[in-house]
Amino acid sequence: MSRKKNKNKPGIITVGGNFMAPGQKKPNVIVLTQPKRFGLDIADYMSAIRAAENVDFSRRYKLYDLYSDILMDTHLTCVIEKRKNAVLCSDIEFQVNGKPDETVNEQIRSPWFNKLIGDIIDARFWGFSLCQFYKEGEWVDYDLVPRKHVDPIKKLILRHQTDVTGLPWDKYTDLLFIGSPSDLGLLAKAAPWVIYKRNTTGDWSQFSEIFGMPIQEYIYDSDDEESRQRAMEDAANTGSLAQFFHAKDTEFKLTEAGNKTGSADVYERLCERCNNEISKLVLGNTLTTESSENGTQALGTVHKKVEDKVAQADKNYVLNVLNYDMSDIFARMGINTAGGVFCFPEKKEIDSTTKLNIITTLKSNFNLPVSDDYLYEEFGVEKPDNYEQIKKEREEQPPHNNIPVQAPETKEEKDPEPTPAQKKSFRNWIASFFGKAPSGDGAALDW
Repeated sequence: MSRKKNKNKPGIITVGGNFMAPGQKKPNVIVLTQPKRFGLDIADYMSAIRAAENVDFSRRYKLYDLYSDILMDTHLTCVIEKRKNAVLCSDIEFQVNGKPDETVNEQIRSPWFNKLIGDIIDARFWGFSLCQFYKEGEWVDYDLVPRKHVDPIKKLILRHQTDVTGLPWDKYTDLLFIGSPSDLGLLAKAAPWVIYKRNTTGDWSQFSEIFGMPIQEYIYDSDDEESRQRAMEDAANTGSLAQFFHAKDTEFKLTEAGNKTGSADVYERLCERCNNEISKLVLGNTLTTESSENGTQALGTVHKKVEDKVAQADKNYVLNVLNYDMSDIFARMGINTAGGVFCFPEKKEIDSTTKLNIITTLKSNFNLPVSDDYLYEEFGVEKPDNYEQIKKEREEQPPHNNIPVQAPETKEEKDPEPTPAQKKSFRNWIASFFGKAPSGDGAALDW
């Protein structure tokens, strides 16, 4: 089913502008509005929080415009992507009685499922995600309903983001709500730090512009307009430094900060503090994203363990959504998940040398058979085309066919007995070798 046909299907939440797309027969259910970015300060943040937490008429569009704005921050985007990638880069598998089910796994290996995992994790940052599922031929797909047009507390779909009332979302089919209705997400806690850092960076930039470069000073006679014009022309041809023109009877004085280096450190330390707070909020640590003067390998290992626990919590969150909240959605989409579970299979990382030693030990000590196909695939060796023929020929050969077999000795082949002359000659050689022992007291010691 194409997107164009999907927009005309009853029960689908269509999204767009004030004008309908080509081929669209019905107006859009949701009319989008451009988000407001930049120029936001703490006052805007506090106003957005109050509007979102209003008990009777909760409106979140200001808050979500603020979220879209702060996600332009590079550090916040980096730590969020790092946390999401810890889950997205892990394989998810559907198993029945401990064995993979290829029918379901074929669906979850498609791009829509990977995108769904990302939106499930985004619910922890935005507060919720609302998805509508549908079929496109044999494959499942879904659309993420814009969060500014959803009232999660009253379960309404808002046509315009400023509306207070809307259509109940129970009117639409195959909707999956992820998250908590009253949760504003982790971005509500990250927003003040991004705003402070952005304003501090702006002040830092002005400080660098004023005190980081020299200022061009031009002095002219008070009653000489021609000198003034000539000074301005000279300034226009000498570069882009700050310029100041004044008459001789006026005084120009630039009051600098007492310690320019120390003043610059104030801005840098505040920006660093904001980044550290964002890292601790999203990842639970700071040393896995930035270096520190007091950082050690042991401390970094501890921080990495904390980050791994955060990733494990996200995996459990994803599995709870897939195994419980999405069971009815999978059934309506024609995917049978009854009697099985979604899981993250753990794979042991073993290098090729260690793995070869293990296989050799299992074969020699325990006589365990190992599949030839497994060895070819595991070690990346190309399987010959005439593999079956070669294997059959080797099986037909007798064992140890390259080692010569020694025949037993016969009585005739044994060494002959020495003759009496040979025995006498041998005794004479022994006697000459040792010599004659002394007799009497010739060998006595003088003790």
